[in-house]
Amino acid sequence: MVAAATDFFYRLPMRAGGQRPGSHPGTSQGNGQEFITHATLFSRPDPRRLDVRASLRDVRGDWLVRVMRQRVGVPVWLVADVSASMVFGARRSKLEVLSDLARAIGASAFRVGDAAGMVAFDTSEREDLYVPASLSRGVGHVMAAQLADPALAAQADAGERHRGDPVDGLRDTLQRLAGKQGLVFLASDFHWPLARLDETLDALSRAYVVPVIIWDPAETEPPVTNGLVSLRDAESAARSAIWLRPKLRSEWREAVETRRATLKAFFSNRGLRPFWVHGTFDADAMSEYFFEANA
Repeated sequence: MVAAATDFFYRLPMRAGGQRPGSHPGTSQGNGQEFITHATLFSRPDPRRLDVRASLRDVRGDWLVRVMRQRVGVPVWLVADVSASMVFGARRSKLEVLSDLARAIGASAFRVGDAAGMVAFDTSEREDLYVPASLSRGVGHVMAAQLADPALAAQADAGERHRGDPVDGLRDTLQRLAGKQGLVFLASDFHWPLARLDETLDALSRAYVVPVIIWDPAETEPPVTNGLVSLRDAESAARSAIWLRPKLRSEWREAVETRRATLKAFFSNRGLRPFWVHGTFDADAMSEYFFEANA
């Protein structure tokens, strides 16, 4: 039995617009605790904000009120890759790990008063998995249940949606979020070419994006014994066989580290810092990720 994922702490490290009160730094003026400036009572007729000391010091003798900046709530979106390679996993599939992440996102967003939702893609947008952003306590469980549905894994594993490029699916999916502010968790194993991903991510230029890279230990570490190994490409379903030996095992590890460095450099060039999930989602590690981002 898999333990339920716990929630994590998060807060945007930048200001966001909006009128709904929340826990994130905002650009809106309102009933907040962050002082901006003083204004005259005539221009802002709110006696509750009257600052007597500042008014007595004012050289023009005006009554002054405090102008405050309020914290705001933001929508939190999970952009979920449900392409064929996400079915892979030695003990648990990457889709199941993604389901844990979805449950944690829903619980975390509800705790701080943010709306959470999900969009999904493989080689095209998966409208059947769309979950609109909601303030509901159970939205995380709804998202998690959709991702953990055995029918979803069976469909991907059967090769029904192998044809096409996941970047096309991601591009179509992000049109729902284009130009909007908020927090976006882009979760995938990123086992596809990055050449067109850069321009695709431009749709999220106003959002704070957290790339969540989900890998399984069985794909990062080769088998310990030598011998003939049958391989199946999860995205294309193509099969091949290799004779595993020490040299090939070393090349396997080098290829994994090269891919890791490539992804890190790619996201770094966009000012993004990826969060790595290796077999199991760690809510405490995600909290630490946001602590470092806000430091």
